[in-house]
Amino acid sequence: MPTDIAPKAGLREWIGLAVLTCPALLIGLDFTVLHLVLPHLAAELRPSSVEMLWMVDIYGFVIAGLLIPMGALGDRIGRRRLLLIGSVLFALASLLTAYATSPAMVIASRALLGLTGATLLPSTLSLITNMFRDDTQRRLAIAVWSTAFSVGNAAGPVVGGAMLEHFWWGSVFLLGLPVMVALMALGPFVVPEYRDAEANGRIDLTSVGLLMTSLITIVYGIKEIARGGFGLLPLAAMVAGAAVGVVFLRRQRMLPDPLLDLALFARRRFSVSIGAQVLSLFTLAAFQFFLMQYLQLVLGLSPLTAGLWTLPGMLAGVVGALMGPVLTRTFTPTQVISGGLAVAAVGLAFAVWALQGLMPTVFAFVVINLAINIVWALSYDQILSAAPPERAGTASGAAETGNELGIALGVALSGSLGAAVYHAMVSGSLPAGLSSREADTATDTLSGAVSVAERLSGEVATRVLEVTRDAFTDGMRSTSALLALMMAGMAVTVALLMRDRPTDDAESAKDGAKGQDAKGEAAPEQSAR
Repeated sequence: MPTDIAPKAGLREWIGLAVLTCPALLIGLDFTVLHLVLPHLAAELRPSSVEMLWMVDIYGFVIAGLLIPMGALGDRIGRRRLLLIGSVLFALASLLTAYATSPAMVIASRALLGLTGATLLPSTLSLITNMFRDDTQRRLAIAVWSTAFSVGNAAGPVVGGAMLEHFWWGSVFLLGLPVMVALMALGPFVVPEYRDAEANGRIDLTSVGLLMTSLITIVYGIKEIARGGFGLLPLAAMVAGAAVGVVFLRRQRMLPDPLLDLALFARRRFSVSIGAQVLSLFTLAAFQFFLMQYLQLVLGLSPLTAGLWTLPGMLAGVVGALMGPVLTRTFTPTQVISGGLAVAAVGLAFAVWALQGLMPTVFAFVVINLAINIVWALSYDQILSAAPPERAGTASGAAETGNELGIALGVALSGSLGAAVYHAMVSGSLPAGLSSREADTATDTLSGAVSVAERLSGEVATRVLEVTRDAFTDGMRSTSALLALMMAGMAVTVALLMRDRPTDDAESAKDGAKGQDAKGEAAPEQSAR
């Protein structure tokens, strides 16, 4: 008879889970609120198209570069301790963002949000993994945690839209302050402390610098190519970034206690789940980035109305996150994840046609969000269950890095593709009678074109809006078609490669036994807390 049956979580763990959903709720809220506020921020601060993309992207790239080191730091100093420190700093960074007065200040404050946000997500996910040892309870806990993101996504456009109707654009960044206060007040009492007893307490800062340098230089090159075409500087930046990334990976193989445990990626279930997760959030971020602008700048909806029309899709995401564990009672996790990717591909293909009216677009978003959240919730469980418990912080850091990297790359790459299509179609198509400055503004972004049209009248204004709105919609269609192909390819990849294999189960069981030993060594501290 087996003697290593995982203990069931009790009331304290479930209350602790409710507290740990606060950061997830806040990040989900921040994600959709930012996309909603972009047209208003652009009208107020007048950023260029590249600055506007960096406003969205810098948070994701900073957090992606720091999630793995912060996950490792939590393993060393204590995951609850890092979570509480991060909550204080995130609240302060939110205040700075709310009162930014220039595009550069918004970008800098968003970078600080990424720095502080990197302390929150790996801590919450790794704590959940330690608090819920039973497989069924862990899947449900992760689904609840994932649902908090979807709830935040759903609340963001509605609450943010209502605030934008009455307050300045920066007010939406104050929404997270009550959430952080609740986390700081309740966390010490209902969330237990965990740390890896064998961790040496040191973080390799060289690895952190290499990782962030690689990410940011590659994306800089991509953005510059989208803005001005191929040139020596952006190509050199991409090559340099790739070279730095290779140096980072080689360094991880040589370090006795690496920042990123590459051995985890040798596990097929872990690596394929990471791939599915990255592509899913890449797709969702890309579509939502375009959707919020499409509803407001193409269809002419107010912020509140646009937010309300996204609500069906956001609620579908909540349903999808909770459906994942239920579907695994009938199908294997591999089948559910592959099926979810396939349904998302169908939704994206439908969106290519749907971008000619409000209701078809809303329906496409419902299908996409439902399917992607099913994939997202289950891929988390597959990633964490493939890692030994003592490496939960590192594994959750890798998972969250995949999340944030997918989101940031989704906006950067799809935004760059959309911008390239927009520029190509608008250049030379604007009506006569515009000054060179007005033509440059209209060619740069759709929000700029709308602001130009508001200062014009008659047939010229109408023609400016027709040309630029059609160009933006075509860019969104091209991106959706490409995303549909990518999701279909990943669905096939998951079905073929992420099969449940006895060797995987044996490895997990072996690592689980090691993790119990490591956990046992840390037990005196945990019980004292």
